[in-house]
Amino acid sequence: MTASAVNHQVLLTSRPHGIPQAEHFTIASAPIPDLAAGEILVRNQYLSVEPAMRGWVNAVGNYSDAVQIREVMRAFAAGEVIASRNPNYAVGDKVMGMLGWQTFSVTNGEALRRKVREDDLPLSLSLGVLGINGVTAYFALNEIGQPRPGDTVVVSTAAGAVGSAVGQLAKMAGCRTVGIAGGAVKVQTCLTEFGFDAAVDYKSPDFERELAAACPGGVDIYHDNTGGPITDAVLRHINKNARIIICGTASVASWDPWPIGPRVERHLLNKAARMQGFLVWDYEHRYEEAVARLAAWVRNGSLRYCEEIVEGIEQAPGAIADLYRGENNGKRLIRLS
Repeated sequence: MTASAVNHQVLLTSRPHGIPQAEHFTIASAPIPDLAAGEILVRNQYLSVEPAMRGWVNAVGNYSDAVQIREVMRAFAAGEVIASRNPNYAVGDKVMGMLGWQTFSVTNGEALRRKVREDDLPLSLSLGVLGINGVTAYFALNEIGQPRPGDTVVVSTAAGAVGSAVGQLAKMAGCRTVGIAGGAVKVQTCLTEFGFDAAVDYKSPDFERELAAACPGGVDIYHDNTGGPITDAVLRHINKNARIIICGTASVASWDPWPIGPRVERHLLNKAARMQGFLVWDYEHRYEEAVARLAAWVRNGSLRYCEEIVEGIEQAPGAIADLYRGENNGKRLIRLS
């Protein structure tokens, strides 16, 4: 690394209210500092784009502190160690972690999630099906959903990085799977690429009727990535002892003021159903367990994935808004040259 090397960074420059847009960010350049004892320098190769990033930049209360103005945008990234003063990391190690939207990251290791040891698989997967998305699907379904053979599992945003994995893992568990996605192309992807037994377009004017037809025996597990009207429709069909996993609220543009919707308490009571929120951080100590199993399924073809890779850090500022417009097909990643 030469002294003239420059780090390109995406900074949050204004606080969004709701979904962050490109104008809330700017791309800046900064020098790469000399490494202190215990630090490593990572050249990032892939930057991740997550729906959860909306919550990370808004001022409304969230499970993590908000990204500060003029701070590098918080994000998962994967890359290669190119300099090290840390005995736990060697030059050439592949790593992933909360390294931010930037071309280079300096860390003492605390920002890293793991060394990527799946050398036979693409590094990009460490940010998707072998990363936060696949691990979320694995633990949310198995720990909260507790699938049983014959259960009907409904998944919203079923063509996305998390939803597509949930559907496939549920099929492995012997469940019947119903995907909810936006548009004919994504509905077809659910059926042909990810093996859902049925799929419904939430944009259809007959969505509620089509959902009912797809779930004639009711719903035992609902993996919810959206909240809002989609969830309202699914909840009408839950069976006794249903398990509802709250993993995302993509359809709710803002939580300030508090949105008002159907009151579900009586319905949950009558069905003896459980609705529980899921945070992947709660399973951090079991991360490697999930990655090992997910990687084995990817290798043997049991677990399929879809990546949408765009080129260059200049794609980052508008990438979150693109997700919420449904413009991505699969896991959205930014590849750095």
